[in-house]
Amino acid sequence: MNKELIINAAPQGVEIALLEDRKLVELHNEKSDARFAVGDLYLGKVKKLIPGLNAAFVDVGFEKDAFLHYTDLSPYARSLLKFTSLCMNDKTEQGLDFGNFSVEPEIVKTGKINEVLGGKPNILVQILKEPIAAKGPRLSCEISLPGRFVVITPFNNIVAVSRKIHSAEERKRLQRIIEAIKPKNFGVIVRTAAEGKNTAELHEDLSTLVEMWKVIQKNLKGASAPSKILSEQTKTTSILRDLLNEDFNKIVVNDRNIFSDTKTYIQRIAPDKADIVSYYNNGSPIFDAFGITKQVKSSFGKTVNMNSGAYIIIEHTEALHVIDVNSGYKSVGNNQELNALETNLEAAEEIARQLRLRDLGGIIVADFIDMKLPENKRKLMEKMEEFMAPDRAKHAVLPISKFGLMQITRQRMKPEVNINTQEVCPSCNGTGKISSTLLLEDEIEKDLSYVITHKHSNLKLVVHPIVYAYLTKGWAWTSKIAKWRKKLKQKIKLEQDTGYHLTEYKFFDPHDEEIKL
Repeated sequence: MNKELIINAAPQGVEIALLEDRKLVELHNEKSDARFAVGDLYLGKVKKLIPGLNAAFVDVGFEKDAFLHYTDLSPYARSLLKFTSLCMNDKTEQGLDFGNFSVEPEIVKTGKINEVLGGKPNILVQILKEPIAAKGPRLSCEISLPGRFVVITPFNNIVAVSRKIHSAEERKRLQRIIEAIKPKNFGVIVRTAAEGKNTAELHEDLSTLVEMWKVIQKNLKGASAPSKILSEQTKTTSILRDLLNEDFNKIVVNDRNIFSDTKTYIQRIAPDKADIVSYYNNGSPIFDAFGITKQVKSSFGKTVNMNSGAYIIIEHTEALHVIDVNSGYKSVGNNQELNALETNLEAAEEIARQLRLRDLGGIIVADFIDMKLPENKRKLMEKMEEFMAPDRAKHAVLPISKFGLMQITRQRMKPEVNINTQEVCPSCNGTGKISSTLLLEDEIEKDLSYVITHKHSNLKLVVHPIVYAYLTKGWAWTSKIAKWRKKLKQKIKLEQDTGYHLTEYKFFDPHDEEIKL
């Protein structure tokens, strides 16, 4: 699979498109004034405890207080509170020696929020979910700092290796290396990308993250809540950090600064991939040149068409997203079951792409075309899991129910990408209805009579070209406008304007002043 990252820098922010085999699968938008991104660290002040929810509301500087549930406190919450307090009040030159930090006992899983945050203290928190609609950010106290190959988690000494590394021997090798090089009081999670990496590469990545933790300690010194302590990397570098692998063959950027930063970052984390970064300055918009604009327009409507003629309809409700699969004119033979299976498999691939592209979260219900054979239903579910495997968001796919519905849950991390590809019709104002030509003709004649009755003469009537053609068709003395002139005994000048919508018309006096009705 070929992966391409196209980065479009504009004054209002940066747009990032991820293409897989030239097909748009992810679209990220990082606004220039973006705040409260997932992964950001804040010093927050506990404002209110809600025992009924077993949660707290924390002020992190957002217009609405952020939400922190007991289950997101981390077993090491007391250690985090102690660490936050020590760093804020630290008067020493060299700062806190984290290797000698005394870790507090873990909190119990079934505890109460007021037992841990009873004094409404200041606490270091990490953004778990961005603000969505009227909700403030969701927080976590399970602090983690992700790198290219490892993730560090302070206040414990646990080493864990990604389950996606299947070789037991490789898992043991990585565990031995990390246990030998990791500092005290840091837990380490070894990422899938670490497979096959040597000690030097892992040590460099780990050292970078430990230095980042020291920056956090420094920024906490003398800080007052609420304040930002550490920003997550830019969207570009965080995507590269999480996604960059041997499948990437092109990164194209249209901004010199981002190009330079990206090139430097790639040279640091994957020197052999530095040549894939290129600068674009060919005049036309970068998204147009790579066909992204066209894909956005065709992919974000309510109806999404597929190459075979089948299509899916995506509807949004307050509680869930509903997707309906329709066969259109697709047919692969006279076998109805085979037709249904082929259409459903094609739709499953498109649905998996749409979930990533629009970043849909929560519950998704897909109504596939009915199939009778259990093996076909099982095959569809297996394929859906396969199509969703590249999705970085946590997700679960349930078997097709007896009603032919497949339920999918997907982690909601941020507001969904919703690009409006439709405009309100200027003729009907979105109602879907306009006056028929006959009714429009009667309406113009009625208004014309009213204007003339109010002592206006030598009028000019301006209409849409189609209405102009209708009013002037026939002989000069038999056309509709000629009949109006004769009936109302007035000179009426008729003109057309392509800027008018179909049912729009206006009257003007001899001085070209519009006559308001």
